[in-house]
Amino acid sequence: MNLLKTSGYSDRAIEYYENHLNVGSTEKPDAHSIFTGPCGDTMEIFLKISDVITNAKFQAIGCAGSFASGSALCEMINGKTLMDCAKLDENDVLNHLGAMPQQKVHCAKLAILTLKKAIEQYKKQE
Repeated sequence: MNLLKTSGYSDRAIEYYENHLNVGSTEKPDAHSIFTGPCGDTMEIFLKISDVITNAKFQAIGCAGSFASGSALCEMINGKTLMDCAKLDENDVLNHLGAMPQQKVHCAKLAILTLKKAIEQYKKQE
């Protein structure tokens, strides 16, 4: 934990990373996507959707920044409509987390791009 804090992660980001909040998958998700960012980290998002997102989970192959960003994003979108979620960007994730090292800001963008891909996939099914 001290290494993460020294590196520039907020307490909230460290908590999300250490507790694996929202990490996992859901059976028969209504929306699902997988995306690999330019850094090589890969994120996968699983969404259960009614009128709003009722369950958001993710899995990642990557660093602490990817896991903190995925956890934060899933926390932020539970209970929101797809329209509200489509308006989110990486700054919303970063603001929710509080602080991340500058070189890990792209992890928040990875989470957002993976979400947007899942929303597009869901809309194509309708």
